[in-house]
Amino acid sequence: MFSAIYVSRRELYAAGFAASRGGLCTQTMHARAITEISPQISSTRESDPQPEWLALLECATPRPSPDRLAGLLQDCSNWPYLLQGAKDHGLTPLLAARLKNLDSSFLPPEVRVKLRELQRSHAVFALQLAGELFRVLECFAVTGIDVLLTKGPALSVRCYGKPDMRQYGDLDLVVRESDIRRATQAMVDLAYEPRVPLRAIDAKKSPGEYVFRKSGTNVLVEFHTERTFRYHPRRLPIEKLFGRRAFVTIDGRDVPALSLEDELVLICVHGAKHFWERLMWIADVAALISAKQAPDWSRAMAAAREVGAERILRLGLRLASDVLGAQLPAQLETSVQADRTVAKLAAQIKNRLASREPREIGVIERAIFRMRMRGGLLAGAAYLLRLSLSPTEEDWTPGKEADSPALMDALSRPLRLAKKHGRRSND
Repeated sequence: MFSAIYVSRRELYAAGFAASRGGLCTQTMHARAITEISPQISSTRESDPQPEWLALLECATPRPSPDRLAGLLQDCSNWPYLLQGAKDHGLTPLLAARLKNLDSSFLPPEVRVKLRELQRSHAVFALQLAGELFRVLECFAVTGIDVLLTKGPALSVRCYGKPDMRQYGDLDLVVRESDIRRATQAMVDLAYEPRVPLRAIDAKKSPGEYVFRKSGTNVLVEFHTERTFRYHPRRLPIEKLFGRRAFVTIDGRDVPALSLEDELVLICVHGAKHFWERLMWIADVAALISAKQAPDWSRAMAAAREVGAERILRLGLRLASDVLGAQLPAQLETSVQADRTVAKLAAQIKNRLASREPREIGVIERAIFRMRMRGGLLAGAAYLLRLSLSPTEEDWTPGKEADSPALMDALSRPLRLAKKHGRRSND
């Protein structure tokens, strides 16, 4: 059962319903609360790590030291930057939890109040999503659609012990591609609006994910299939995922989820997809490999090999070690440390994370990163080409999702990506 913080469980459910009806998501509430403290956040950067950044690292490490954190907080002067950094890196719940039991003298009163508000708003949102999760699971059980939970509350329980300790803004579910049409119709019956219309599904178009928004709210549910997990170097063996399923207890109910090993590989692929731009993703890896119930490393490596993600997994482990001090598993330590490409990429990512104004990653850098993640020139080039020519809903013509030829969608994708990331890198 959730541990309600500062409010009763009944109040949280009521507040969650109010937030749902008002269409106010937890990220919006976070942003408002932080802005109320200070609308101006310093963008200056010195060569040495700032105490605020070091405090975030201490909060994200799998074994934080209250004394070390207290010492870092004594040197903090830019509290708005600390709160904004926690929000940007997905660490607000962890920051609030780590600071909750510290002596009140270490925090300005207004910061402690805002942290309490942020923690409460996320607890409300987590309860709201839990309620929606149970509705979807009950509906799918009746219709005979298998589903697995990934990331979000499942990862929060596995990494931090409670469903509201990790910052997330939606529910991520895995279904078979063969079930996606029935799943879409079931979500429509539950008053969700699909971003991918049925006519596009019937035309065999593959989006980045199947997104559903609950009518009148900002509640999002995303479905992933073996076709949408395109950043896995090889096609995901969906039946094996369902065969290896595990269960995570959320609010007293056992929820079907990815196995621990499949979850680890998936979050490493997800982190690599986004160039590890958020500290939360590294914290998740560090927490998973440091938990009492650690992954079975033989199974984890086998799962990585199935999808060609061995180097992607090694990079995730190296970042957990280099950035947050997680202990590498003995079975993999030698291979992780010996991979020179992983070492270079980890150093680059670590430096980017610590920068207050990270430079946008350009098109060429993105392409090189993708190729290095796959390992080998030919394999890397094939991986990059597939990603470059695999259109998503962003490449479809609005209103004509089912009409545009697949070849035209594929050819328009690299042009759109070059324009998008080329413009950003020049800003």
